[in-house]
Amino acid sequence: MSAHRLRTTTRLAAGLAAVALTVTACGGDDTEDTAASGGTGGGSSACDSVTLGFIPSWTDGLSMAHLWKNVLEHRGYEVEFEEISDAAPLYAGLSEGDVDVYPSAWSEVTHADYMEEFGDDIEDLGAWYDGAVLTFAVPEYTDIESIADLAGNAEMFDGRIVGIEPGAGLTRTTKESVMPAYGLDGSYELVESSTTAMLAELQSAVDAQEDVVVTLWRPFWAYSQFPVKDLEDPEGALGEAEGLHNLARGGFTEDCADVAGLMEDFTLTDEQYGTLENLVVNEYGEGSYDEAVEAWFEENPDVEESLKG
Repeated sequence: MSAHRLRTTTRLAAGLAAVALTVTACGGDDTEDTAASGGTGGGSSACDSVTLGFIPSWTDGLSMAHLWKNVLEHRGYEVEFEEISDAAPLYAGLSEGDVDVYPSAWSEVTHADYMEEFGDDIEDLGAWYDGAVLTFAVPEYTDIESIADLAGNAEMFDGRIVGIEPGAGLTRTTKESVMPAYGLDGSYELVESSTTAMLAELQSAVDAQEDVVVTLWRPFWAYSQFPVKDLEDPEGALGEAEGLHNLARGGFTEDCADVAGLMEDFTLTDEQYGTLENLVVNEYGEGSYDEAVEAWFEENPDVEESLKG
């Protein structure tokens, strides 16, 4: 996902299994006047602050974090962002209660092992988007149509599959499932770096009209910016389609019932999400994310009404 970075008050260090926050998340005093602050948490304790954790280079999380910031601030909540560089510490932060909500989790398939490890201490508020998939992609001009076609054609791609972050579920699936299933071990190297570096290599290859194979996913704005096509996956090695979920720390629904209820009822269509991500990442970009969300709500007044009342 993109290279854009948010300015936040605190950050989680990459690779940490848990995070120490200086801000108390979503758990005010019972006697606090939430009406004065605008917070309307309906659980056993007042809820006037929500910490959203996400991986900023994964633009589904980036987009949804800013959407929820807009909604929750409108409702009177204080919103904090925690930018986290990888999935493992994000799930750990949720399980430890250091992050309140991860607003775009690939928890069904891609991050299923993290849910197995940390899920007992995480609340699933449901999927807001259905049909997310992992993909292998090549430029439209590249003369192959299937991952199976990569076998025997390593010279076309200099024996490289350009991937993303080492801790990403897509990276793990590529190494443990896709490459063995199609006999690519030995003839290809999976290049692990970052989403930003992968997109830079894709851009360079397209500019030079060279062949390249990259690991991608849908939904993702890159499909509207690059002339790429998905490779067929006849072995099903990339896994089934899955939903994108709002995950919360244990006890969040009790503490922040109104916020949890909003998230449980929230869904977006493919078109709605696609326009949101395009506005956030491409049309407005870093420094103007809030304006992008406002513009999106102007185009989607029914969604705004359902979330803001």
